[in-house]
Formats: sequence, structure tokens, C-alpha cells
Amino acid sequence: MSLARDEFVFLIVLAVNFLAALIYLLAGIFLVVPARASISDTEETEILYDNRRTYLIRFIVMILCPVIVPLFFFMGHLFYLFVFWRDANLTDVVFSKKRVKTNRKADEEVERNIIPLEEAILVNEKKDLRTVLMNVMSKDIRNSLASITLALESEDSETSHYAAAVLSDELNKFRIYVQKLLLKIKDEDDSQTDCEEMLIDYMNNILKQHIFSEHEQRKFVISMTETAELLYEKDNSRLTLERCEAVCLRLLELKDYEKCEKWCLRVEERYPDELAAFTCKLKLYFAKQDRDAFFETLDALKKSDVVIDSETLELIRIFSIRRQ
Repeated sequence: MSLARDEFVFLIVLAVNFLAALIYLLAGIFLVVPARASISDTEETEILYDNRRTYLIRFIVMILCPVIVPLFFFMGHLFYLFVFWRDANLTDVVFSKKRVKTNRKADEEVERNIIPLEEAILVNEKKDLRTVLMNVMSKDIRNSLASITLALESEDSETSHYAAAVLSDELNKFRIYVQKLLLKIKDEDDSQTDCEEMLIDYMNNILKQHIFSEHEQRKFVISMTETAELLYEKDNSRLTLERCEAVCLRLLELKDYEKCEKWCLRVEERYPDELAAFTCKLKLYFAKQDRDAFFETLDALKKSDVVIDSETLELIRIFSIRRQ
């Protein structure tokens, strides 16, 4: 008799537990989730809330562990209501947008033992190569991808595998970020140019290191050029000398002389008193083997008041001798 009564009580507990879990599931799916989503859409702010899958999982756990799990969820909700019922007071916290440049003392012990990665690869000492590679990885490696590419050919398998993993990760980040910016550009207004400027600068910093295959390099340079064209149409004042020169050099590497010449003329038009206006044309005409145009540009550079760097000065000296 007592056993039958215990079984009856047990069945009642299971039924009540099932009913409570079912009410919790239906209320969560049909009331709580839509209400939170509506608030998030109305206020245009991201609100964290549990989705329908979460309520379904909790329902299953409640059925498998009756009484204990529902009580745990209930007590956890009470704890949240009484402890976290109001927002944190941040009046005494100051968030400053001012950036402070911190000058740190050089680590002379580490710097004294550092050699260029290229030299470490040539020497091929495993210990030195791994140390140099780790030092490179500890910093911003976006400007060192070309050097890391050299480590792929190292005889040390551990070094080459690690370099391959790092390169693969960085190149995937590049592809994803470029695709993200390209999608943002499509949603921009005609007056917005931020994404175009960011994309040109970011892509050029990676593409100038020539770490992609020929096909992929060409594809990204074309995307970069199209972005620059769009920026030129929107607001050509945002095309700085560095950006114009970058487009010229990347097109020249593809041997797309027609588009490269168009951008060289734009550089000459917008920045006639800058050295890049002459050097871009000199590199183009040298690649095309257009002797007359090359020396015509060289003579124009000599007669101009443009400040010439040592590299260009050496180029003028060499070709002036050859011309004679």
C-alpha cells in the first residue's frame, strides 16, 4: 500500500515537472524571444537574449533531471533579479579617447641577439632561425609576411610548418576583411568614402609584399584599382599621393600599362610638384621600353624644382651616362 502511494506521488511530481517545463518552453519560444527581438529592433541596439534553441535544450534537461534542474534555473533567475537588477554605476569611470604614446626602454639583451630573418634562413641554424621567427611573430607581422614566406623553404620542418600556419591564418584574415569592406562599400552613400580609403591602404600594405599566387595577386589588385576608381568618382581629393602611387605600382607589376599610364597622368595632374609624379612615369616608360618618353620625363625632372631623393638621383646619373 505504501509502495503504491510512493509511486503515485512520484508520478505526480513527474507530471508537475513536465507541465512546468512545457510552460517554460512555450513561454520562452512564443513570448520571451519575440518580445526581446522586438525591443532589439525598435531601439536599434544589440540586446543579448536566449534563442529558441536554448529554451528547447533547457526543456530537455528539465525532463531528464526533474525537480533539481527547474529549481536550479528558478534560483538562478532570482539571483539575477536581486543582484543584477540595475545597471552598473559608471559615473566615476572616465573613458578617454586620447591616445597616449608610451616610449618603452629597449630590451638591449634581446635586441643585441637579433638578426634579420633573411640572414637566419641563409645560415639555416635551427635555434637561431626559430628564435628570430618567434621574435617576428610576437610583433605586428603584417609588414613581415614577405620575410615569413622565405621561411617556408627552410630545411627545418618545424620552422616551415609554423611559418605556413601563420601565413595561412593571416591571408585568410586578409581575404575575409577585404570581402567585408567590399560589401560595406556597396551599402555606402555617394558621400561616404571611409571604406574605400581603408581598403586601398590595407590592401596595398599586403599586396606590395607579393605573397599571393599570380592569379590571386591579379584579382586583388583589380579589386584595389576598382575601389580607387570609385573613390576618384566620389571624391578625388581623398586620393592622396601615396594611394595614387600605390595603384600605379601595383598595376605596373601586373604589366597593365594602359591603366597604369592613366593613373600616372592623374598623379601628374593632382601632384605636379611631387617626386612621385615623375618616378611613376619613369618606371612605366622603362617597363614599356619607351625610350623617348623615358628621357623626356627624365629631362623634365632635372629642370623641375622637385626635391630628389638619393635613389632617384642615382638613377638620373646612371641613365645620363648611358644616354651619352
